[in-house]
Amino acid sequence: MQIRELDLKELLTAYEVVSQLRVDLSYKEFEDLIYDMRDMEYKIFGIMNGEELITYAGVTIQTNLYHKRHLYIFELVTDEKYRGKKYGEMMLDYLYDYAKVGMCENIVLSSGLQKKEAHGFYEKNGFTKKSYVFLKSLDSTL
Repeated sequence: MQIRELDLKELLTAYEVVSQLRVDLSYKEFEDLIYDMRDMEYKIFGIMNGEELITYAGVTIQTNLYHKRHLYIFELVTDEKYRGKKYGEMMLDYLYDYAKVGMCENIVLSSGLQKKEAHGFYEKNGFTKKSYVFLKSLDSTL
């Protein structure tokens, strides 16, 4: 068992886990977005058991006026087969150390309104609710 940064050759393996969280995302969209996000230093970390991906985390170090220098977690998902076995906590511990090395002041993430189980997980791991996230679609059918 090891936690390491995944490379672009492992995108299909990563997608198999990410698609359990982002169910409306096709592999082609996933691949295109990963390539686009490279400009913002998006990193993919995984808990690996040999060639099998157990937990995926997509993160970047950002700076803004509200959160200062921080690690932003875009995705954190554990394969359904391994949920409830502390892999999420293991990845958060790793990301905490990564953020400290990156001289971050905070770790920030956003979680969907319907994700009550995820909210409990994050609160149990030291996160507090600090803000709301608002979204306005640019869909022309509005």
